Amino acid sequence: MLTEFLHNIGHHLSYSPGEPMLFSSGTFWALFMVFLPLYALLRGRRLQMVAFVVAFSLYFYYKSSGLFVMLLLMTSLVDWGLSRLLVRLRTRTARRVCAGISLATSLGILCYFKYANFFLWNINAMVAGNFQPLDLILPVGISFYTFQSISYIIDVYKGRVKPTSTWLEYAFFLSFFPALVAGPIVRADYFLPQLEKPHHATRREIWVGLWMIMLGVIKKAIIADYIAQYNDLIFDSPGTYSGFETLMGIMGYTMQIYCDFSGYSDMAIGIALIMGFRLARNFNFPYKSQNLTDFWRRWHISLSMWLRDYVYIPLGGNRRGTARTYVNNFATMLIGGLWHGAAWRFVFWGAMHGAGLAVHKAGKPYMDRLGNSWPVKALCWLVTMSFVAALWVFFRADSATAAITIIGRVFTDFDIAYAAPFAAARTLWLILMALIVISHCLPAGFWNRAAMWFVRTPWIVKLLLFLLTIQCVVELRSSDVMPFIYFQF
Repeated sequence: MLTEFLHNIGHHLSYSPGEPMLFSSGTFWALFMVFLPLYALLRGRRLQMVAFVVAFSLYFYYKSSGLFVMLLLMTSLVDWGLSRLLVRLRTRTARRVCAGISLATSLGILCYFKYANFFLWNINAMVAGNFQPLDLILPVGISFYTFQSISYIIDVYKGRVKPTSTWLEYAFFLSFFPALVAGPIVRADYFLPQLEKPHHATRREIWVGLWMIMLGVIKKAIIADYIAQYNDLIFDSPGTYSGFETLMGIMGYTMQIYCDFSGYSDMAIGIALIMGFRLARNFNFPYKSQNLTDFWRRWHISLSMWLRDYVYIPLGGNRRGTARTYVNNFATMLIGGLWHGAAWRFVFWGAMHGAGLAVHKAGKPYMDRLGNSWPVKALCWLVTMSFVAALWVFFRADSATAAITIIGRVFTDFDIAYAAPFAAARTLWLILMALIVISHCLPAGFWNRAAMWFVRTPWIVKLLLFLLTIQCVVELRSSDVMPFIYFQF
C-alpha cells in the first residue's frame, strides 16, 4: 500500500505530456495551497523568498513543459550575464555587440523551435523537394518569456532599468509562475521595482486576488470550456453544418478565445496579487470596441504595448509621415501575427489587422464628421466585431482553406429556420454566451464595485461563492483536459 501510495504521489509530481499543469487543474491548487503558507513565512526574508519562488516557478514550468525547463534556465543565465556585462562596457559598438548577442540568442532559440519547420516547408515547396519536418516540440510559453527577455535587454541597453544584482532576481522576473506560460507579458521597469521593495499583501488585496481567481475560473473552466465543445464540432468538420450553425460556431469561438485567455490573465493577476505583486491588466472588455484601434488597446494589452514600444516606435511610429505610419502599423501587426503562430493563416490574420488599422486611421477624419449618435456607434461596433470575428476563424481553423470554407458556409447556406431547434438543443450554450455579452454591456465601474462588495462580505459568503464556483466547474467540465488556447504560443 505504501509503495503504491508513493508511486501515485510520484506520478502526480512528475511531468506528464498529456496532463500539463494548468491553473484550472486540481494539482496546481493542491500545490499552491502548500506553497502559500511557506511563501508567507519567507516573505520577510527577501533572499530566501526569492529562491523559494524561483524554485517553485521552475517546477511549475517543468510540470507544464518537461525538460524544456533547462532551456528557460539557459536563457536566464545568458541574458543575466550579458546584462551585467552590458553596463560595464563603455564603447557604443561593444554595447551593441553585447545586446545583439543576447537578442540573437533569444530570437534564435524562438525561431528554431517555432519557425524552423515553417521556413523549411516553404523552401521545400519552392524547390519541389521531398522534405520531412523536423521532430520539434514547441516549449510552452516560449514566446512570452522570450519577449520578456528581449525587453529586459533593450531596457538595460537604453538605460531604462538597471540589471539585477543577482541571477536569482532576474530568474524571479523571467520565471514568475503566475505569468510564465501565457502572460501577461511582464515588463522589467514595472515588475523589478516591486521586487526591490517587498510588499506584504493587505487583507483587501488578498480578497481582491481571490475574486480575480474566481472570475478567471468562471471564464475559463465554466464558460470557455463548455462552449468550446460545440465550437469544436464546427471547426473540426468545415462545411458539414448549416450556415446558421456555422455562424453560431464562429460567434462561439469569438467568445471562447476571450474567456479562455482573459480567464487565464485574471487568474494570473489574482495569484500575483495574493503574493503581494501587481501584474498589468491584460484585457479591458475588448468586444465593446467601435474600431480596430480601440480593440487593440483593450485586447491582450501587454502584447499590444510590447509591440508598440519595441517594434512600432523603433520603426518610426507616426513620426515619419502618414504613409510611413501605415507601413509601420502593417509591419507591426504582421510581426504580431507571426508571434501567434508559424503558419500563413496567422500571417494573413496579422496582415488583415494591420490593413484594418490603416483603413481606420485613414477614414477617421470622415467618420468623425458623422457624429457620435447611437446609430453611428452601433454601425461602427457591428463592422468592427464582424471583422474581428471573421479573422478569428483563420486563427482557429486548421488551415486557410478550412477557414474560407467555414466563412463561405455562412453566406451560401444560411437559413434562420435553424434558430428555433438550435435554441432548444443548445439552451445552456446560449445562456453562457449571453453572460459574456451582458458583462460587456454593464457600466465600466460595475466590476470594481462588485470586487469591493466581495471584499466586504462575511467570510461565510465568500466560502459559499467559492464552493458554488467549484461545483459549477465540476458539473460542466468536459471529460478531456482543455489546455489554455495561448499555451501554444
